Amino acid sequence: MISNDVKILAIESSCDETAAAVVVNGRDVKSNVISTQIPLHTLYGGVVPEIASRKHTERINQVVKEALAKADTSLDEIDAIAVTYGPGLVGALLVGVAEAKAIAFAKKKPLVGVHHIEGHISANYIENKDLKPPFLCLVVSGGHTHLVHVKDYGKYEILGRTRDDAAGEAFDKVARAIGLGYPGGPKIEQKAKEGNPEAIHFTRPKVDDGIYDFSFSGLKSAVLNYLNKAQMTGAEVSEADVAASFQKAVIDSLVDHAAMAIDEFGMDKFAIAGGVASNQTLRAAFEKMCESKDVEFYHPSPILCTDNAAMIGAAGYYEYIAGHRDSWDLNAVPNLKLGER
Repeated sequence: MISNDVKILAIESSCDETAAAVVVNGRDVKSNVISTQIPLHTLYGGVVPEIASRKHTERINQVVKEALAKADTSLDEIDAIAVTYGPGLVGALLVGVAEAKAIAFAKKKPLVGVHHIEGHISANYIENKDLKPPFLCLVVSGGHTHLVHVKDYGKYEILGRTRDDAAGEAFDKVARAIGLGYPGGPKIEQKAKEGNPEAIHFTRPKVDDGIYDFSFSGLKSAVLNYLNKAQMTGAEVSEADVAASFQKAVIDSLVDHAAMAIDEFGMDKFAIAGGVASNQTLRAAFEKMCESKDVEFYHPSPILCTDNAAMIGAAGYYEYIAGHRDSWDLNAVPNLKLGER
């Protein structure tokens, strides 16, 4: 274990946020700068990879400079450079990886590649100073739905994952179908507050050959079929009821899977992470479930649920003190599996 303070400059560019942060000892965030592209991609109803890559290229240098300035530090005082190298959009990832490699090479600093999902899990360490492995973590975002047994820092077992659409992806598609637009998660959550979650029963998806795996494609199709049938018959549709009922179906599925895993593995700590984890209804459901099982419940604040570089700095710290270093041939890996190096 390294005894002195370790200061990490972290870079994240896996999708549509250009982000940089300075993090000390994995839990003390000195700066966390995020340049979002959401207003731009809203025009197209979703993230356009080519545009995302171009915008990352335009913003990356300024974001890094701003993160260093806000942390009142210089590159000479940085101990290592951590960067997301997968999974994500390959063009977007390449911008961050190239930036990190250039800085590390120029300043002769160690380079540490970080898995994006490991970053989301590690966001919980920033605000929960007492949290240490082992624990269960559910990562729910636009591109990922993973139920993970965090055995130790950097050591993970994936218990279940989505077989098709991620939860956040399903939110986006359903939001588009009922005319709410992009990004779908926050818009569904807001509209659902006006509706009755018991108004429409949408089937809770199950995967027969993987009890902890998720499937949201069928649920999304059920919503689309409901809307199409209503259109053909001229029936009135309550957008709020559809949003609330769909959201409840997703949350029920997530909570049921997590509860089964908590029981089977005898866990006393449970965490959530990822963009969808900022959903207040989802948080309340997990808090209630954990309270009923006398399990400690952890979650990052909303700003640390969405893509950010502070979480990459937290994960990068534990990879760094474990001795992991990457060479100049580090490349973007859009389909990187958790636990691979």
